[in-house]
Amino acid sequence: MELLEIKKLSKKFDNRYVLKDINLKLTGGKIIGLLGKNGAGKTTLIKLINDLLTPTSGEILVKGNKVGVESKKLISYLPERTYLNKQMKVIEVLNYFKDFYDNFDIEKAKRLLKDLDLDINQNLSKMSKGMQEKVQLVLVMSREADLYILDEPLGGVDPATRDYILDTILSNFNENASVIISTHLISDIERILDEVIFIDKGKIALQSATDDLRTKENASIDEIFRRMFKC
Repeated sequence: MELLEIKKLSKKFDNRYVLKDINLKLTGGKIIGLLGKNGAGKTTLIKLINDLLTPTSGEILVKGNKVGVESKKLISYLPERTYLNKQMKVIEVLNYFKDFYDNFDIEKAKRLLKDLDLDINQNLSKMSKGMQEKVQLVLVMSREADLYILDEPLGGVDPATRDYILDTILSNFNENASVIISTHLISDIERILDEVIFIDKGKIALQSATDDLRTKENASIDEIFRRMFKC
């Protein structure tokens, strides 16, 4: 059974298609880069997988489950924008997640926060945007999920912290799970990617194992992306 299977998925707003006839299969045990220019349809696709939007047509299956209550138990999702209640302390958010998600490991979250020098007794409103994003990433990676979907996880952090975050992603999901990372910072993440999906104008332009693609094109993923989309 595929971890994620998408069949003839389309989404339009008003009369304009944002996604058109998307077909996609993903297996477990991989870190996958979802790459494309602004407006290509990446975030729309992510929201559809997370049941935050309704498809115009087509079907999405997560381990054979249609998107809904059961699929949400299998997916741990990091949205592009922070959604946490800034009036809460970090420890209060941890306890909220522990009560809400059966698969949330609060001890793991405390350990990761300590590694990042984040105080669990601090109020979120007293933290910088980058610190809040680190907290949110820790919350997501501390769930024992089957699929992690991270929308721009490196956008608000300094370059010195990016490597730690990537290593945190690498070392904090089980071997049967997969991670989808949507980002513009391709050169920063390509070292951890097993597979890439290029999306352009609402369609899958390319899906390939990263090593195969580098060998075929004799270039880095970042260079291939720039060539393909003429950035």
